[in-house]
Amino acid sequence: MKTILRTFAIILALGMFNQGFAQKRDLDNYRLPDQRGINDFEAPKDTLTTFDGLQVRIGGASTLQFQALDHSNASTGAELAELESNFNLATANLDLDVVLYDGVRMHLRTYLSSRHHPEPYVKGGYIQIDKLEFIKEGFMEDLMKYVTVRFGHMENNYGDAHFRRSDNAQAMYNPFIGNYLMDSFTTEVGGEIYYRRNGWIAMLGATNGKLNQSVVDVPTSPSVIAKFGFDKQLNQDLRTRLTASVYNSARSAKNFLYDGDRAGSRYYFVMEDPDASSAGNFRSGRVNPGFGTQVTAIMVNPFVKYKNFEFFGLYENSSGEGFGPNPANRTYNHYAAEAIYRFGATEDFYVGARYSYVDGEEAYGDVEIDRLQLGAGWFMTKNILAKIEYVSQNYTGFETGSNFDGGKFDGISLEAVISF
Repeated sequence: MKTILRTFAIILALGMFNQGFAQKRDLDNYRLPDQRGINDFEAPKDTLTTFDGLQVRIGGASTLQFQALDHSNASTGAELAELESNFNLATANLDLDVVLYDGVRMHLRTYLSSRHHPEPYVKGGYIQIDKLEFIKEGFMEDLMKYVTVRFGHMENNYGDAHFRRSDNAQAMYNPFIGNYLMDSFTTEVGGEIYYRRNGWIAMLGATNGKLNQSVVDVPTSPSVIAKFGFDKQLNQDLRTRLTASVYNSARSAKNFLYDGDRAGSRYYFVMEDPDASSAGNFRSGRVNPGFGTQVTAIMVNPFVKYKNFEFFGLYENSSGEGFGPNPANRTYNHYAAEAIYRFGATEDFYVGARYSYVDGEEAYGDVEIDRLQLGAGWFMTKNILAKIEYVSQNYTGFETGSNFDGGKFDGISLEAVISF
């Protein structure tokens, strides 16, 4: 009861604090957290300014799913948890976005509740610099028309898929309920420099290679991230984007590129043991290649939006050392394609399909996983989204006696999303 009252008091205080500041919700160089942010990738770059002193924007998101999934395998020695049709734990985010100066903004996201942690904890945050007015008025303004700098303990910009995934409760940008099969997402301390001009985008970044920060001396080398591409609205009906990204970690105690999302998978308990827990087995349904000390990953993403139709594609190749004693090198390939058709006066409705396929190398042989997602959604308002999804996933080539031997799951899920 004390925890509930304390949380309510904090929310009330933040609301009153926000009322005391400006009421403007749309910040400069900022991806909007509602329907208007759909199909944005990097936060937009704009030389116009509305700066009028320190501004605090308090936002957040909340989601709830109803899951009706069934799973099975061909192994007589690997019993799976019994699943029923019911609601999952509701998830929630708290976002603080603060305009500190003209062209300088801070972002901080806290997971108030997630599958892995029912208690609040900070996901990460960063400072974004689009102008250098704090040094001197007009300082390097010709260059800063095209340059953005971000640094912090933050979500790293490897690939474009992470812009279309659900980030715990922030599920507004994902047209489906589940994320991608190989969910490349991690938060590391580092910085990124962007140069964007006439549709071209180039980014170079580096991190300290650690998800869990510590000053204990563990052999680790910096991770390097780079992206290059083109993104432009060619005419009123047609927008095209094509990017290629690379992530390289030469040495780390444990690399978290494919299991760095502590919020957890949307498919609760699928292919898990009967004694599985929501927190301890939060990656259900994902494919984790199990990289350890070293990984090099390359991702290519095409995106096309023509009138009401949009296509997003993904090709990813990842290779490196496995995790554990005497780790074997392995290579995983990840393919995905999704087609979305949006309709209605303001594209408030959509239907879509996503197909994903992964093949990889394990010590006992090659494995394959494929997933089909069919979905539809309705933006009841720009801040409220209702989704329905059918999912079917199959496992091939896994060890005899494992949970995934001849494994499959399928069924229907519903999700309600609020984001503001």
